[in-house]
Order: sequence, then C-alpha cells, then structure tokens
Amino acid sequence: MTISHGRILVVLLNYKTQKMTADAMHRTREAMRGLDGDILIVDNDSGDGSFEYLQNEATKLDLIDGLSQCSVVQSDHNGGFGFGNNVGIRHGLADGRYDYFYIQNSDAFPADDSIEKLMDFLDRHPTAGFAGSHLHGEDGHPHFTQFRFPSLASEFEGSINMGPITKLLKNYQVPMHDLSETESIQVDWIAGASIMVRKEVFADIGLFDENFFLYFEEVDLCRRARKHGWTTHYVPQSRVIHLGSVSTGMGTWNRIPQYWLDSRLYYYEKHYGKLYTTAATLLLYVGGGLARLRYLLGGPRHTGPDRFQLDLLAHFLRKIWRPRPPTTPPKAIVPLTE
Repeated sequence: MTISHGRILVVLLNYKTQKMTADAMHRTREAMRGLDGDILIVDNDSGDGSFEYLQNEATKLDLIDGLSQCSVVQSDHNGGFGFGNNVGIRHGLADGRYDYFYIQNSDAFPADDSIEKLMDFLDRHPTAGFAGSHLHGEDGHPHFTQFRFPSLASEFEGSINMGPITKLLKNYQVPMHDLSETESIQVDWIAGASIMVRKEVFADIGLFDENFFLYFEEVDLCRRARKHGWTTHYVPQSRVIHLGSVSTGMGTWNRIPQYWLDSRLYYYEKHYGKLYTTAATLLLYVGGGLARLRYLLGGPRHTGPDRFQLDLLAHFLRKIWRPRPPTTPPKAIVPLTE
C-alpha cells in the first residue's frame, strides 16, 4: 500500500461509550495503515470518566506507518452530534494540513481498507464532496446508509406503509433499496456513522449546523453542499461494521424523543418554509392514521414508537409558529491553503 496524496483527520466522537470508542480507535488504526493522517477522539462532555480513560488508551496506541498521532480532546458541553464533530473539524482546519475529514461513530468499525476506499474515491472524483461506506451488522446484514432527501411524498409513503402506495411512490422513498454491492452511486445523503468529507466543502458551506442536536444534521449538510455543486456518493467497497444507535438507544425507543421532533421540524422549516412543513406533517399524520385504521380492520401493524402520530402532531402545534433559530451554520473561519 502506498502513501496517499491526501492527508486525513479521523474525527471519532464519543459519548459515554468509552470502551467501544477505544475498540473503534484500534480498528481505525489498522485501517489507517499506509495512509497519511491522524486520529482525533472528541469526548462530547460524557462526564463519566471517558475523557481520562480515552487519553490513557490513546497514549498506549502503537502508531503505524502513516499514522503520526492519536489525541483526545473534550468539548465544553454536550451539544449533540454535529456540535461534537465540529469540535474535531475545527481542530483539523486550524492545523491546516488535512485534505479529508473522516467522520466516524464510536460504534463503527472499519475494515482494513475502508478508509482508503473512501479517500481513493474522492481523489478520483473532484466534484464529490462526500463518500460514505456500506454499513452492516456484525452478522453481515446490511444497514440502510444511503438515502433520498425527505419530501411530501416520502412522508406519506413512509407513514401509510401500504403496498400499492409504496410501489407508486418507490422513487420517493427515503431509504434507497437494492443498490449495487460493487458499484458506487450518487445519492442525496449518506449516514454519518462513516463518511469522508473533502476539506473544501467546509470552506464553501460551513460546518454542521449545531441547531440539530441529533438526527437530520447530515441530511442538512449534504443538502447545503448540493446547492454549492458538491455531490454525495455511496461507496459499497468501503465496508464498516455498525452496531447502530448505541449512544441514542433509537432501536429501543418507546416514545419518540423531543430532539428528533425538534430536528425534523427545524430541517423542514429551514429548507422549505412553514407551509411546506405543515403539509409534510399533515401527510405524515394522515398516512399514519390510515395505517392505524387498516390495522384495526385486521391488517398488519405498522411498528414504531408508541403514540408517534399524537406526539408528532402535538409537537408541531406547539412549535410551528415559534420563531425559528438562526439557520447560518458555523463557518470554517480558518483559511484553507493548498
């Protein structure tokens, strides 16, 4: 393996998953073999001893060819996924030596060539701003990692979950099904658990919008980049084990959390305005109501958090006419040099 033309900063975000983050750090070290770059672990103010534990683990890490440093920093508060990653990105931009930023979740474990595959793709496609991995469970079962932007049609289709409607609106479904396992493809957005970003993207559009605490932040980032001509790509040759929602507990939600509802509402308002947001919410509510009626008449049950439709509508009625927070994301204020 030869040294890359580009230099990479791995931003590995931790929140109360110190041992898992340490395991991910070791896997990433192997994936960085022969590449040129560093690992920066950001502890998002876990308050459970994670910072000290990870500092100790980082000092014991054997550096290999190309990997010159593994360090740990701590944010001053837990501002969410985008905020924590921005802490690491700012460090890299201030350093000025990095061409690519690899955003990695603590529950993501790259194969030995996964990071190289993403970097090679961006090297070969100068208008590509993002390259994301194929995520799969420990059993090899694929996770959805490639998506379309949400829309009126996708809200209705996803909530009604009815065969004929799904077939009619298949090109509007947010998850993109049945993609090639060998060929890369342009998508609207990619899961943020394993994604590489070209430094110039941050110079053009700024960093993650920190108004998103959790969820929709990578949707927003990819959408803003699209408006500036940067494309997003799914690269299935880059394979990463993903345990999924370890920090957030999404798979075991009994009720939809406030921060998900806040992020959804903010995303729609930011990009489409209040009228579109209202229509999207009503379509989701109507579709969910029809799915519920079908279940009561003996049809299949549409699984999901309890009282989702009621929580969504109540949140919408409380929040839709409140002043929207400023939508300008943090800027990449450090000049980027060639």
